[in-house]
Amino acid sequence: MAEPSFLTAVRESYDTIAADYVERVPPPAELDPLSRAMLAGFAELVRTAGLGPVADLGCGPGRVTAHLAGLEVPVFGVDLSPKMVGLARHAYPHLRFTEGSMTALETGDDELGGILAWYSTHHTPPQWLPEVFAEFHRTLAPGGYLLWGDYVGDERLQPTHAYGRPVSYESHLLPLDRMVDLLHRAGFVVTARLEQAPGGRVHRPHACLLARKPETP
Repeated sequence: MAEPSFLTAVRESYDTIAADYVERVPPPAELDPLSRAMLAGFAELVRTAGLGPVADLGCGPGRVTAHLAGLEVPVFGVDLSPKMVGLARHAYPHLRFTEGSMTALETGDDELGGILAWYSTHHTPPQWLPEVFAEFHRTLAPGGYLLWGDYVGDERLQPTHAYGRPVSYESHLLPLDRMVDLLHRAGFVVTARLEQAPGGRVHRPHACLLARKPETP
């Protein structure tokens, strides 16, 4: 089966901008306090539950993966872009990073204690999100946690350049309530939500959702 065109565009675009991305995007320590708190809370939950490793999906150059590892979370990173994975492996050789797509994870059923999708789903066309969230649900252990963070809105963006380089990906910003509904439909229970107005380096509304896969009755 041919690869969906949006995956090709995302891979090629991030391969193009990888080095510039690392230079321009701030590290997790410079995130706003509420986003850092959500990551810390997620880390404590998955560490305490002890259900398995955490997959950082769309990990980019691995900075947030390493941040979670610093919070004593067993974690590995997955990214579509070989260049991003290469940068992550070079910067954090003690951690595991693999190439892969969140549309078809190379992870067994009920294998993960947590999933982090940190600003990594907005390039996914809305019609593909049910398949992506179904993969999240499949690979999470019962009782496992998902932390999703991304921009929200009601807009389709089609940039031609990013970080000073040509790109062909698109971004699809959806209302937070729609994201909550999609997670519910995939079988998750949303336990916390945080929505923030633009501020600081972030010029668009953004949000976090903490969700859990129900435990087996």
